[in-house]
Amino acid sequence: MGKSLLAAYGLWVLGGPLGLYHIYLGRDSHALLWMLTLGGFGTGWMWDFWKIPGHVYKYNRQEKRNIEVKEGEPSASPIRFMGQVATGIYFGIVATIGLSFLSSFYMVVLPLAVALGVHLVATVGEQTSDLKSTLIAAFLTSPIFYGRAVSMIPISLTATITSQQHRKYRLQQEKQEKLSLRLYRIGLVYLAFTGPLAYSALLNTSRTVSYVAGSIGSMLAWLSIFPGISGLVERLLLLPYRFWAMFSGGGVFRDQYFKEWEKIYEFVATFQNEKEELACKILGIDSKSTMEEISRKYRELVKIWHPDHNRHRLEEAQERFLEIQAAYETLVRLRRSKAM
Repeated sequence: MGKSLLAAYGLWVLGGPLGLYHIYLGRDSHALLWMLTLGGFGTGWMWDFWKIPGHVYKYNRQEKRNIEVKEGEPSASPIRFMGQVATGIYFGIVATIGLSFLSSFYMVVLPLAVALGVHLVATVGEQTSDLKSTLIAAFLTSPIFYGRAVSMIPISLTATITSQQHRKYRLQQEKQEKLSLRLYRIGLVYLAFTGPLAYSALLNTSRTVSYVAGSIGSMLAWLSIFPGISGLVERLLLLPYRFWAMFSGGGVFRDQYFKEWEKIYEFVATFQNEKEELACKILGIDSKSTMEEISRKYRELVKIWHPDHNRHRLEEAQERFLEIQAAYETLVRLRRSKAM
């Protein structure tokens, strides 16, 4: 039975981050990936808007006639590669939050979780890979970075490279199974993934929050040797807050409200690139400005926005005055840390 493009788009709107339209189109691996990552961290779900017509066409074409299995090696995809690395790291972080109390965590659980995340992305669409090789690569890399908070990053990179080297097309087009059986299988995997995480988050909330903040901080510190990548990761991590601010009326571009951003930075203290960028916007200076230029601009703004000079707009002046001070203190602190 053919699938409707309108129905696929309807499911994309109603349950896109949960992968409902992928279940509708028989793409169970893709659906599971979207469920576990909330639509590929949001970006994959949005990108699928343009991909759905192609998915519907392939499904309906397959229904009408058997499609010959493709031969050879699939072409390398940078998007798939980055998705494998990101998902492997994500699975590693989730496993660490929920299962780090296990004695064999760093040697068994962590590499297994990362490898499964990498392989899940490898099985999306017409492609697949050799799970055994991916697992071996993850398990061989794990002891090298034993006990380190950022160990999931090199493990994910190694597993992804290995998975890419063994990429291939699926051997056969399997007959579609009953929907109930497919949902049962997906549900079991989903529970296995979210169960330990929910247990840790609900019964040990403070430890979970502390660990997440520490892990993100360690990861950003490790990536600081690559400023471009570090800045990109910071922006991706802050996307949920930006969306929340936009829909709650705060707006995405209200960078002058520096104190609001400081609350986020207190949670993860190593968002240095974003801190510096926003602080420079507050003071109206370039990121390459010297300390002398920063201090001069700070003094100018303090004179302009001092509450004693703005009795006619006292509330606004007090807010701006505090934000200018916070931005200046942030820049001073960051410049000192770089000089050390």
